[in-house]
Amino acid sequence: MKFILVLFILITLYTNTKAQDEMEKIKSIVNDVKEKFTPDKRTAVFNFEALESENKIIIKGETNINEAYSEFAKMMNDADIKFDNQIEMLPSEKLGEKKFGVINLSVANIRSKPDHPAELATQSILGTPIKVLKKGEDGYYLVQTPDNYISWLDDDGFTFMTEDNWKEWISSPKIIYTKEYGFSYSEADVNSQTVSDLVAGNLLKIMGEDSDFYLVNYPDGRVAYIKKDEAKLFNDWYNALNPNGETILKTAYRFMGIPYLWGGTSTKGMDCSGFTKTVYYLNGIVLQRDASQQVNTGELVDTKDGWQNLQAGDLLFFGRKADENRKERITHVAIYIGDGDFIHAAGRVKINSFNPEKAYYSDYRKSGFIRAKRILSSVGKNGIERILDNDFYQVKTTR
Repeated sequence: MKFILVLFILITLYTNTKAQDEMEKIKSIVNDVKEKFTPDKRTAVFNFEALESENKIIIKGETNINEAYSEFAKMMNDADIKFDNQIEMLPSEKLGEKKFGVINLSVANIRSKPDHPAELATQSILGTPIKVLKKGEDGYYLVQTPDNYISWLDDDGFTFMTEDNWKEWISSPKIIYTKEYGFSYSEADVNSQTVSDLVAGNLLKIMGEDSDFYLVNYPDGRVAYIKKDEAKLFNDWYNALNPNGETILKTAYRFMGIPYLWGGTSTKGMDCSGFTKTVYYLNGIVLQRDASQQVNTGELVDTKDGWQNLQAGDLLFFGRKADENRKERITHVAIYIGDGDFIHAAGRVKINSFNPEKAYYSDYRKSGFIRAKRILSSVGKNGIERILDNDFYQVKTTR
């Protein structure tokens, strides 16, 4: 009897130890896969959780990265760990055929959580194609924008589309709104009823022309008129672009005085990286969303001896330098002008300088400067794309 009891205890201890070892191994696998495929939670979803229930291991979670899921499954198989698979691949099958969308407001607010009071994470503008990943609460959906940013958007901000509808929207001839701010109208008359407001960069299908107006179609089917002198045919605009330091600064100066808005990426209000992103977008280039992402792109410029190697249009990054106790933290970005001057969104879009002899010198920014990156020499590399080279603006077969 005593022998049986001892044997039972030993078996129990062995079983518990094995289970603990397996759970630790699973945790290690999850962390390894996350680090390899989804190190930035702003641009990828990978949430896996291991649970024990009735002597079996259950893996719950979700991801939108096929390669991450495949690697996880392979590593679990190599470790000979059996599990009950309750992982959901995104976009969710619960969405049915409508896993795509197009922004339907001049500027749509995209939040960090599915809740109206939640932090404004970013914005997306009218006509922008997006991918819908899953449904949340209170009419919110987890969406991904062309810069790969993933956040929550309520269903008033976009129009659901099937893949075919989405491709048709992307391939249709369009106009791009080029004025900083304006309106569309119900008739070819500025005194007629407004249909919506507009901001620079908005895209709409072109249906025809009427005197001094374009007839356009919204993603949700609304029809409106836009003044020709406030817009251009998209293909004409895009093909005429020749982004260089001069054109970048010319665009940046258009937004002088526009107020700072955390999460803002439009001419209604911008944060620092929303400003740089909008300026480059209006020159045909898609940048990553945040300063801490933009700093990982482009060509490093040597600034150890000052600003003499900088060129107009280079991005300047600011924040907290690394030390033995803390990692580097990038918190701000600006566009270099020349002679130590830069333009940025800080309170409002304004100009400051590294040069202490100038009235608008900023000691705070000079002391917080980290590094500079040249974007214009890196288009087509490392996360910097022309608009029509971006996957979201291309008509092709998707998963």
